[in-house]
Amino acid sequence: MELILFLITALIAIVGAVAMVVSRNAVHSALFLLLNFAAIAVLFLLLYAPFLFAIQLTVYAGAIMVLFLFVVMLLGAEKVEDAPDRIAWQQPLALVLGLALLVVAVVVGLGGATTPPPDGAALVSFTDPRSLGGLLFTDYLLPFEVTGFILLIAVVGVVVLSQRGRKI
Repeated sequence: MELILFLITALIAIVGAVAMVVSRNAVHSALFLLLNFAAIAVLFLLLYAPFLFAIQLTVYAGAIMVLFLFVVMLLGAEKVEDAPDRIAWQQPLALVLGLALLVVAVVVGLGGATTPPPDGAALVSFTDPRSLGGLLFTDYLLPFEVTGFILLIAVVGVVVLSQRGRKI
C-alpha cells in the first residue's frame, strides 16, 4: 500500500515539476510549483516525518510561494494574454493532479499506510525537531545562510529590475 501511495505522489511531483517548467505563464508555473511542494510534503508524511511535512507546507508552500507570487506580480508577468491558451491541457491536468494528491494525503493522514514506522536512531533523528535544528545550525549552517542570502539577492534584483523603466 505504501509503495502505491509513494508512486502516485512521486508521479504527481514529477508531472507538476515538468508542467511548471513547460508553462509559459508565470502564475501557472507558480501554481504548479505549489503542487510540487505539496507533493513533496506528502512524501515527508510517507516517511513518518510529520514535522518536516508541516515545515514543508508552512515554509515552502506558504511563505516561499507568497514571495514568488509577489515577485511575479511586481514584474507584471501576470498580465492576461488576449491569445487563447496554447497549452489547453494545463487546467484539467492541474485539477486531476491536485485531486489525486488530496486523496493520497487523506489516505496517509487517516492511517492508510498501516506499516508501523521503522525503529532506529536514524528515524528518531530525522523526525525530532530538536535534532533537525541542531543539524541545521551546526553541520548545515553554511548552506542555510547561503540560501537566505540568495533569496535576499533575488528580492533586491526584482526591485531593481522593476525600477529600471521608471524615473526616480
